[in-house]
Amino acid sequence: MHSGPRSRIVVIDDYEHAIRRLADWSDIVAHADVEVHHDPLRGDALHAALHDADAVVLIRDRTPFQADLINRLPKLRYLIFTGARNSALDARALAARGIPVSHTEWGPSKDSTCELTWALILAAIKQLEAHFSSMRRGAWRDGQNVLPGVLAGEQLGLIGLGEIGGRVARLGKAFGMKVCAWSPRMTVERASQYGASAVSLEELLSSSKVVSLHLVPTDLTRQLLSADRLSLMRADSIVVNTSRAALIDMPALLLALRAGKPAMAALDVYDQEPLRSDHPLRDLPNVILTPHIGFVTQPVFEAFARGVTECLRAWLNGEPVVRPLAID
Repeated sequence: MHSGPRSRIVVIDDYEHAIRRLADWSDIVAHADVEVHHDPLRGDALHAALHDADAVVLIRDRTPFQADLINRLPKLRYLIFTGARNSALDARALAARGIPVSHTEWGPSKDSTCELTWALILAAIKQLEAHFSSMRRGAWRDGQNVLPGVLAGEQLGLIGLGEIGGRVARLGKAFGMKVCAWSPRMTVERASQYGASAVSLEELLSSSKVVSLHLVPTDLTRQLLSADRLSLMRADSIVVNTSRAALIDMPALLLALRAGKPAMAALDVYDQEPLRSDHPLRDLPNVILTPHIGFVTQPVFEAFARGVTECLRAWLNGEPVVRPLAID
């Protein structure tokens, strides 16, 4: 690596304490000062941590990285984010300053998220949280002893049928479910590739036992599940979100769950993360909550750590940018 002044590299949002643990950083720390932050930073604390950074590493899109922050970082020369997409990054503001951006590979994150989606669906339909709690208390069964239904023969409604939604669809068919799908650009041909039928959003919501979201938030899809659309759902339905909280009007969902329609929500993503300890969602009996773990697996974070160190080595050596982010 080149000689000269030591660069300062700052990693933020490493909640899992994984980025240094899962890769060899020895040659990087020999030539640069590396600072890793494990807790969320906001406001003045975020700016103070990043102010003197030459390079910044973002673990996913946990912290908004917008023009107002970018323009207050005078020394910033390079940015890396983990994964292939970052919805909280102002790539154009970085490009305007000539700051190159790299990303890592994903690893098996789509398989992992699909698996969690089904874990949540099954936990909801089988009321596993209540049964786990009952058994740990030394009880047998509490209240009603008959589960409300089975998945076979029911309808699975998928909002989004990309790489994750497609995986979820195939498993739905394996469980004997009818599968329907909607997205802003859904076609009959695309849906049929996964054994699904293409329907309107209104039909999907009103007829599906399980509604699972697998879209990227855009101007067309933010708060897609509004209060009016949530009101269309079956009284016994389950809404599952392992994608992004921005797809749902979360205050409206809270009110809908309190009213009992949909019957349950199984959520891995939230408006603000970590979810605060006194958030009202935590007190609702008809929700299942996981702490955004859809992609949080060892193989995925090994891919993240390898990718970050690969990018940093090339940058410190003055080599071409690894996996540069393309700006549309």
